Amino acid sequence: MPPTKSPVQQVDSELLDSIIHISNQFAIEGEFVEGEEIQSGHINATYRATFEAGDGSQHRYILQRINEKVFKDPLAVMRNVECVTRHINWKVLRVKKDLGGQTLNLYPGRGGRFWVAGPGGGIWRCYNCIEGCHTYDIVENTRQAFQAARAFGSFQDLVSDLPADELEETIPDFHNTRKRYQRLMEVAEADPCGRAGSVAAELEFVQRHEKDVDRVLDGLDTGEIPQRITHNDTKINNVMIDEETDEAVCVIDLDTVMPGSVLYDFGDLVRTAVSPAAEDEQDLSKVVMRMPMFEALVEGYLESAKDFLKEGEAELLAFSAKLITLEIGIRFLTDHLEGDVYFKTKRPDHNLDRCRTQLKLVEQIDAQLPQMETFVRKVWRGR
Repeated sequence: MPPTKSPVQQVDSELLDSIIHISNQFAIEGEFVEGEEIQSGHINATYRATFEAGDGSQHRYILQRINEKVFKDPLAVMRNVECVTRHINWKVLRVKKDLGGQTLNLYPGRGGRFWVAGPGGGIWRCYNCIEGCHTYDIVENTRQAFQAARAFGSFQDLVSDLPADELEETIPDFHNTRKRYQRLMEVAEADPCGRAGSVAAELEFVQRHEKDVDRVLDGLDTGEIPQRITHNDTKINNVMIDEETDEAVCVIDLDTVMPGSVLYDFGDLVRTAVSPAAEDEQDLSKVVMRMPMFEALVEGYLESAKDFLKEGEAELLAFSAKLITLEIGIRFLTDHLEGDVYFKTKRPDHNLDRCRTQLKLVEQIDAQLPQMETFVRKVWRGR
């Protein structure tokens, strides 16, 4: 599969003036040369600014405005991002003695804070532009799966000694599957849009799996599963891949970093990687759990996460794929019953289609769970 090329667009003169104004508030060397909009993101407004230093060399920087409709407390997001990037850079410098441009760095603004207020409002930040890298949108082979899992395992390893309570929970109960389940049952009972009668099979499927929703939560409560810092958006397009070596370089998009369980991250990575079907596929025969892809994910993840992961976490790696897939299915079904108020839809029953793909994948994972668990144990014990 060809790498993702982030689509860019030239900006009008008014927006260009804003980019110049914003970029000049950060500690960037040289003179502004050009600015362009990067259109690959779905949440924040992202721009790339090029500056020319005194020696004639040009360097690019990433400017972002945080979407305050999604992130109600953007300063909390920035505190989390600053804490994590500072810690990762400290860890990398201790080992490599040189960051080499391959980690995310925030540039300070005027006054020393790592954000500035825009001329029209909003919170802005500035990152280094990681050059010589690309991303993939879809996991199409086991090499890509291995690299993505290794990257997220490495990220978790780098922050494993950073106390989780130093970060803020910017999205409360994001992976509280018990609350997600209870909300679904409440909405189904109220049936505000008169849709519950047509989803009886889906509701019954979720109810049959109620016993699963508390398993990780109970482990977190007892301490058997440690609370750690998690990424919470473990898609392959959040992994920068070196253009020459095709190896993972670093993880990006840290806005959802907050306390949680690493099982949530691994489970969501499996959910998004093991099936070749689209998330809203209507032909459920295309939804399959590809064991070779899962095995590559396990091998890549444990290669980089083995030093910090506890046995109780390793034992639930396979199960986490089922749990998070069920949770996302619950969320889609809840939104369908509420009238499609959260997820964007493009057709009637769009969220119901999304729900059904998730529940079909739960079924597929369940059928192969013993084999998945056996493979995890084999790799874990041979580490």
